[in-house]
Amino acid sequence: MRILNNFKSTIVKFVLAFVLVFTAAVAVESFSTNTNTNNTVQAAKRKMSKAERAAKYWIAMRESGGSYYARNGVCYGRYQLNIAYLHGNLSPANQERTADRYVYGRYGSWVNAKRFWLAHHWY
Repeated sequence: MRILNNFKSTIVKFVLAFVLVFTAAVAVESFSTNTNTNNTVQAAKRKMSKAERAAKYWIAMRESGGSYYARNGVCYGRYQLNIAYLHGNLSPANQERTADRYVYGRYGSWVNAKRFWLAHHWY
């Protein structure tokens, strides 16, 4: 009976240690992701320069003619984002926010996104 109790105790300790390690790993990953997301959101909220606004408008006109309702396969809206990026919210406000997050996260600025578009005919 004592061996069985020791075995159960060892299993419980192992499971608790595993849960503790897993929880710590998830917490670290969550903190890292939230920090990156917050940096991208802050970049998207900053006041855009005239050159940034012009590049953003230029891309919108090339991608959709400026329409928030344009569709091309899985791409939707003014900036022709993958519809999955919009998470079911197709509103113009969400398209603007999502496009800013995407561009600042991938290119750092709308001006850089326009440069990429000019070289590749997509962004």
